[in-house]
Amino acid sequence: MPLGRRGLASSADPYDVVVIGGGPGGYVAAIKAGQLGLKTACIESRGALGGTCLNVGCIPSKAMLNNSHLYHQAAHDFKSRGIDVKDVSVNLAQMLKAKDKAVTGLTKGVEGLLKKNKVDYLKGFGSFAGPTTVNVKLNDGGETQVEAKNIIIATGSEVTPFPGIEIDEEQIVSSTGALELKKVPEKMIVIGGGVIGLEMGSVWSRLGAKVEVVEFLGAIGGAGMDGEVSKSFQKLLEKQGLKFSLGKKVLDAEKRDGKVYLNVEDAKSGKKEQIDADVVLVAIGRRPVTEGLNLEAIGVEKDNKGRIVVDDQYNTTCKGVKCIGDATFGPMLAHKAEEEGIAAVEIIKHGHGHVNYGAIPAVVYTHPEVAWVGKTAEDLKNEGVEFNVGSFPYIANSRGKTNGDTDGFVKFLVEKQTDKVLGVHIIGPNAGEQIASAVLAIEYSASAEDIARTCHAHPTLSEAFKEAAMAAYDKPIHF
Repeated sequence: MPLGRRGLASSADPYDVVVIGGGPGGYVAAIKAGQLGLKTACIESRGALGGTCLNVGCIPSKAMLNNSHLYHQAAHDFKSRGIDVKDVSVNLAQMLKAKDKAVTGLTKGVEGLLKKNKVDYLKGFGSFAGPTTVNVKLNDGGETQVEAKNIIIATGSEVTPFPGIEIDEEQIVSSTGALELKKVPEKMIVIGGGVIGLEMGSVWSRLGAKVEVVEFLGAIGGAGMDGEVSKSFQKLLEKQGLKFSLGKKVLDAEKRDGKVYLNVEDAKSGKKEQIDADVVLVAIGRRPVTEGLNLEAIGVEKDNKGRIVVDDQYNTTCKGVKCIGDATFGPMLAHKAEEEGIAAVEIIKHGHGHVNYGAIPAVVYTHPEVAWVGKTAEDLKNEGVEFNVGSFPYIANSRGKTNGDTDGFVKFLVEKQTDKVLGVHIIGPNAGEQIASAVLAIEYSASAEDIARTCHAHPTLSEAFKEAAMAAYDKPIHF
């Protein structure tokens, strides 16, 4: 039953596109649809656009990472650079305020972009009443209903709960609670040695907490991180004060006498021990958000991990309904969702759209940063691909030397026969910015020699990128 509330599309005048979810995938899809002249609405229940990434994920965590790094530099590094600063201390309340200011400015900016591109923004929770009909329970009360020729599900992901451990966002926190702690804990245990755990553990370690990372696997960094990079990364973080307990399974947790006690079991020997902390961060991954969408009413299929099943054009098992981002397959990355949002809308408008999943970068925003794109050495060995390796350390890079920031290296993996770039892995300063060149190289099937013969400005960190490419097919100049 169409309601046509405040000019919203009724069945007689349906939207061309309705997007359920206003995160990076959803709002980008809505903006692109508006740009292409499609009558569009975006439904978001949070009350602020940007999804987990902008509100309680990528953006606020980067604010905390940057500002905690500046504090750590001032407290521990400035003196060696000839800068004398007295009585450096953490004003955590102000640091949290700066984080919130960045978030608010960006969410308002996204809302402005929807308005600029004539996208209707519905603040409420959307669920399917039929293949072309979405019920919206409005945040300010009441309900409405919209009709659409095409619907895109972009509902994102949420923290994966740990069986038997209840998150209270005070002593036992998710990544959301870890961004809101009102004081620096004396000791923090991070369950999970993936990207989120390492970033948030790094923040609180810099601010003065003793941080221990408990990881079930035998290495840190998660899927996609090159083995050599992972080992080097762990050593550098240990040098900064983080402690790692690898190959350990967390069994359960108990809050007692103001602390949290974890029972931990060695994955190989089965030996059990108990460890304690003031705050425990649960960072074992994320899962798709689909609850309440009423997908069963329209026959949308999910797999055994709760991911919505799609084909190569993002079509679900219900005609006219697509799905993008964290709610379906692939790495749970904001920029991957953005690319899918644009591709899905282009398919609706033009009949074609494309994302190159072999050229999706990943970044860990610790210090040093870690970034990669393409295959790892382990991938290539498993696939039986013959390859050459070229690497170059920042200690031999002139800008790294002048900045006093020489940890890490750039590593190229190239096809032995053709010199084609198959993967690039960087651990070092500004790795997240430098990886863009590697993504371009893979996107356009460049060879290592193509990159090595491209002039890079001197003195820059990017010269390490050029020299690593040079090392992959011949020899570097400066090492």
